[in-house]
Formats: sequence, C-alpha cells, structure tokens
Amino acid sequence: MAEPLKFHTVDVFTQKQFAGNPLAIVESADGLDTATMQTIAREFNLSETIFIQTPEDPKHTAKVRIFFPTDEIPFAGHPTIGCAIHLAMKKNPGNKNFSELITLEEVAGLVPVHVQCQDGLCIAQFTAPVVPFAAPGKNPSVEMAAAALGLEPADIGFDTHQPRQWQGGPTFLYIPVNSVSALEKARPTSPHWTQMEEHASVFSTYIYTRSTGSKAGFQARMYAPSAGIAEDAATGSASAILAAQLLDAGELSEGTNSYNLRQGYEMGRPSDIGLEADVEDRKITAVRISGSSVPVSSGHLTLA
Repeated sequence: MAEPLKFHTVDVFTQKQFAGNPLAIVESADGLDTATMQTIAREFNLSETIFIQTPEDPKHTAKVRIFFPTDEIPFAGHPTIGCAIHLAMKKNPGNKNFSELITLEEVAGLVPVHVQCQDGLCIAQFTAPVVPFAAPGKNPSVEMAAAALGLEPADIGFDTHQPRQWQGGPTFLYIPVNSVSALEKARPTSPHWTQMEEHASVFSTYIYTRSTGSKAGFQARMYAPSAGIAEDAATGSASAILAAQLLDAGELSEGTNSYNLRQGYEMGRPSDIGLEADVEDRKITAVRISGSSVPVSSGHLTLA
C-alpha cells in the first residue's frame, strides 16, 4: 500500500470559511499518474483539485497540475490563489505577517504569485500566464444566448457588451446581461443550452452584468455542466480572461484598470475577486487576479 498523501481543503476568494470557492490541495503528488489524479479529483468532486509536485526548476516553488472532476485544465485562478497561500503559510509557520513570492509551474506556463499576510489575513495576486485573445469558435446570437439561459432577447447585452468568446489557457463564452435581476434568473435551459455549446464549441459560459451602484465592478455566474460543474462559485481564469471582453466593449483605458468582481452570491457562496488589466496602445499587456483564502480541513488519502 502506498504512503498516505496529505490533502487540505481551503475556501478561496473569501475571508471566511464556507464561502467562496472550495479547493482541494493534494501534496507530494510526484508519484501519481494522470489517471490517478483524475480519479482523486472526481472523488473530491469540487470544481477543481490541485496537485503539488517537485518543480522542474529548483528556483521555482512547485510544479502543479489542476483537474476538473472530468478533465485536466492548463491553468485556473482559484487553485492558483489557494495553493499559493497554502505554500506561503507552510514556508512561514506561525508567522501572521509576511510577504512571499510563490512561483508555480502550471501547464499553461509559469505563474508568479505574490502573497501578503497581515494579522493572519492572506491576500494573493498572480499574473496570468497568457494574455487573453479571441477564440476561434462562433459567437452565439442574442436570441440563441437568451434561449440557452431561459431569458428574453432584451435581457442580453448592455452598452457595447455583446456575447463573445475569448481564451487564455482555457476558453470561455461571455454573455452580458443587462441587470442583476436577469443574472439571478439566468441558468442553463435544455435543449437550447446544448445547442449553444455545440454552435460555439465552448463548454464554459461566464454570464455577467454591472454590479448595482458600481461602475468599477461586475457581478457574474459561471456554468460548465458538461465539465461536471453545475455552477462555479468563483472562476479566477474566467475573471482574468474577462479583460479581453472588457477591452472589446471599450471599457478599458490606457494604463492600469482595476475592477471588483462578485461571483457565487446567487448560490450562497459569495466570492470577491480583484481584476487588474494593463493596456498599452489599445492592447492588453498583463492581467492580474487577486483574492484571499482560508483553510477548512486537512487529512490523508490512503491509496491501495
């Protein structure tokens, strides 16, 4: 029987337990093959599970692999934030005030994460490994998007925001809706949802609107039922790639743009995500995502 593997669960993009997006972290995963990691991720059945391995470059903190319950993904935001804070706290045991640079080798590329802890509250910010760009698939019409979400065509779009798809590691379809009320009502509706997925060749959809009373904030939901995620409480990668959608809609100005993103509120898992996008000559040069994480549980996996 193999040595037990230590695991932890944390809640990400929140400052309190049982909110935000839960994440499973499996340590010392060098001896696991892909099939075993996928099986463990399916057993946890969280939106994502991250596996920590020895880095290929000893100057880096760790190599990591990230899995949905159904597949591996090259990069994801809430595992990056949660894992980086976990590793930073391990490097600074008993210290409630510190700053640490965690460098993660992810499939999509190298991800530097700055972790700042003050009085025990840790906030991490990472730079996305890929600047988002247009995905090759077809964008749905307003009518198709409305039917897929159980909404009316008049609910889709606001200002210059229209349904578009973008990628930056993973690919997401972005559907703007014109009110928080429409966002609350939006949900995958059969058979129209499947028809939209097949049309766009995208299986993760990010729905968003302006936050009530805020021009520098958006509220969002993310559905990926085909990937085993009925609804995601916080999607860091989609939040990073949102920068391309905002640039396309004329939201971003030259220099650094900052936004507060809210996700998971409709499902009782409130998540708060910071987005920064640097723009030069009308092009995105860097995207950063920030958020907190809190520990919830620890244990061991015993593999036969």
